[in-house]
Amino acid sequence: MQPHTLSIREAHELLTTKQISSVELTTAVLDHIHKTDPLINAFVTIADELALEQARLADQRLRQSEDITPLTGIPFAVKDCISTRGLRTTCSSKILENYIPPYNATVIDRLSTAGAVLIGKQNMDEFGMGSSCENSAFFDTHNPWDLERVPGGSSGGSAAAVAANMGLFALGEDTGGSIRMPAGFCNVTGLKTTYGRVSRYGLIALVSSFDSIGPMARSAYDCAAVLQSIAGQDLKDATSLPDPIPDYLKMLDKPVKGLRLGIPKEYFQAGMEAGVESSIREAIQKFEELGMEIREVSLPHTTYGLPVYYLVLFAEASANLARFDGTRFGLSVAEGAENVIDQYLQTRREGFGPEVKRRIMLGAYVLSAGYYDAYYLKAQKVRTLLRQDFEAAFEQCDALVAPTCPTTAFKLGEKTDDPLTMYLSDIYVVATNPAGVPSLCVPCGFSNNMPVGMQLIGKHLSEDVLLQIGHAYQSATDWHLKRPAVSK
Repeated sequence: MQPHTLSIREAHELLTTKQISSVELTTAVLDHIHKTDPLINAFVTIADELALEQARLADQRLRQSEDITPLTGIPFAVKDCISTRGLRTTCSSKILENYIPPYNATVIDRLSTAGAVLIGKQNMDEFGMGSSCENSAFFDTHNPWDLERVPGGSSGGSAAAVAANMGLFALGEDTGGSIRMPAGFCNVTGLKTTYGRVSRYGLIALVSSFDSIGPMARSAYDCAAVLQSIAGQDLKDATSLPDPIPDYLKMLDKPVKGLRLGIPKEYFQAGMEAGVESSIREAIQKFEELGMEIREVSLPHTTYGLPVYYLVLFAEASANLARFDGTRFGLSVAEGAENVIDQYLQTRREGFGPEVKRRIMLGAYVLSAGYYDAYYLKAQKVRTLLRQDFEAAFEQCDALVAPTCPTTAFKLGEKTDDPLTMYLSDIYVVATNPAGVPSLCVPCGFSNNMPVGMQLIGKHLSEDVLLQIGHAYQSATDWHLKRPAVSK
């Protein structure tokens, strides 16, 4: 087996038995990136020197058998909205094209403590605004399964990289499906964590009340290994939760027999691609064979999930992006400006892409006098109803199962001229973010030769249960083991 194709679990075994070194593993991954990424455009920055330096430090730990974790010596990359000290962090935007943070995000520090090896930063929709990775200011990312199709968004670079074996795992960020949608489109496993389970300190915020950092990897096992290192309270993030962290890896092999799996009837409506629905139905049958109890449930306010999500997103994003004004950090366009307001306007005009501008304007509108109550305040009230729907459903079951997206990956350029159609791609994934609950996307089949993703949705802080169910499914199937030709 070639080193760059290893899972975290496989690589850890080889590293701890001295059959391979972290330098050898990291070099193999970097070589594969330089060969493969020109086809895919998953990386904004590749950090060869930093990666090899960290790999040498990891090898020293491995030789001394000190402080070894499941991630020691494991190469990974990060969505480019997560701050990395000394390594540029762009959010795939011109306004931050040359920004180099003076500090690490908490998740980066925790992975460094675990001994993981950072190999680079991955492309995304600008500031997380998009579902296809076509809104990057730099380039489009291509789906490794079909280079004419999108990888999903906004963590499209992260999903494409993991699918193409350009890193053993990645950190993504999910505001409204941004981990799960690309995971489904690219045939990788991705976990949207409970809001507050993982620190957001150092994440360049899109929607502060929705954003969640989580792992994207080969399997539920690998996601559990990453979550073990990054979960937990952080005093730098007032929204992080103080709840104890379970031993996620130890709980993976608990039997799923007797667990109750709910099927939300509102998620199985007309408009779903036939191959997607058949793949999900076959997965549900597999869960039944594993001894799980299947029952139908209702999430009656599902149809309001998309408008609630976008109204709150527009409002919070417009407020969060006000900090990019050309006076403190990032791009500054001062030439010809008569005053600071002119400089502010010129910087934002040239620094932001069209989708970001669209959402800022919509956010300013829904927060404006006369419209705040009608839009933003009402959306927050309906958000409470969405959360109550999930709470009621989890009184009847331990987890929910649903499609990640109604279709497989669409073609590049297919939806860029119609933003509303693009927004509708998120229909199955957005409701969990206003509710703050976790969701795990696992590969479950193919339709028209493209991957199909299934999401498992859990109650507050039930990542252990979702990973347990996902691991049981992946132990009984091999969809997650399939890789595109470019990954070899």
